[in-house]
Amino acid sequence: MKGYTVPTAGQLVGTVLAVQANFYRVQLDGEQGIGNKEFDFIPVPSPQYPVPNLLCTRRTRLKKIGQQVMVGDRVIVEEPDWAGGRGAIAEVLPRQSELDRPAIANVHQILLVFAVADPPLEPVQLSRFLIKAESTGVDVLLCLNKCDLISPQEQQEISDHLFAWGYKPLFISVQNEINIHQVDEYLSNKVTVIAGPSGVGKSSLINGLIPDVNLRVGEVSGKLARGRHTTRHVELFEMRSGGLLADTPGFNQPDLDSSPEELIYYFPEARKRLEVASCRFSDCLHRDEPDCAVGSDWERYEHYLEFLDDMIAYQNYLKQQADPESTLKLKSKGKGQNQYEPKLESKKYRRVSRRVQVQNLQDLYTETEE
Repeated sequence: MKGYTVPTAGQLVGTVLAVQANFYRVQLDGEQGIGNKEFDFIPVPSPQYPVPNLLCTRRTRLKKIGQQVMVGDRVIVEEPDWAGGRGAIAEVLPRQSELDRPAIANVHQILLVFAVADPPLEPVQLSRFLIKAESTGVDVLLCLNKCDLISPQEQQEISDHLFAWGYKPLFISVQNEINIHQVDEYLSNKVTVIAGPSGVGKSSLINGLIPDVNLRVGEVSGKLARGRHTTRHVELFEMRSGGLLADTPGFNQPDLDSSPEELIYYFPEARKRLEVASCRFSDCLHRDEPDCAVGSDWERYEHYLEFLDDMIAYQNYLKQQADPESTLKLKSKGKGQNQYEPKLESKKYRRVSRRVQVQNLQDLYTETEE
């Protein structure tokens, strides 16, 4: 309990639902809320404390010590102005987990949503999202939307492939309300981050789980077969089942920024092999090393090699950036793909500006006239 103040009488405990400029929207714990039950906090709303949410500022002391307040943080609120719906965050309670992208604290699980059609399911893209989710260390729940657009046989084939990967997907249809109640049960009394590429139905799913939210829904681009981005910021929404659900900005290619040595442990099917055997070399990258316990006879091995190359290139880029003699630059190729190219540092490669050329001509004319 060291390092922060335990709530006392008159103080309130709550969860940060959203960060807006220098203000924080805090949901105060109620009798049915997600809270630290060891604390004897004031239940709200009540006749004495009628406002369930407060718009709060951060104490100057927290700013001075560099204490960041994130969405999902459990906080202590002081001096509530019930008439104005305002308060002040005095303390941030210890975090049980913390994600950087999106920036959110105390997450219990990640709900990864993909579509089996419109846009079509892309195995490499799905693997990339799963690897990013596994790297957070929290539980991963995989939902496949638009199951009504494929046949039962196709659904079984997808299920078999994913089971070999180490996942048991939940097939849903937001439009036809198939298995939505099961999703609601999985999210009950937990803080969940929903993620996935744009256009797969994340906002529609949230609207189905929380009817009063009314998030803007995007359409799938017919030209690119990809969804259009609709969510602009991270926010927690309260569910009827008592849980909190965080919508996140959609993106098509999440960054893989962990070390190459850690990558293999984010593949459940490969991790299972390492639990029963060990590689000959402690620094084995599981490519072509002798006596490798992982081997290459598993479906996502090609995905692993592709991501491994990306991570090695990224690590080399970071080393080059730390070096003042760096010769590499990062260049975007579009569609979430990047590559590293040599930088043209020498002046002999740079084109002389027209302004300099004109000035030189003017100087030459002046010398001629003299």
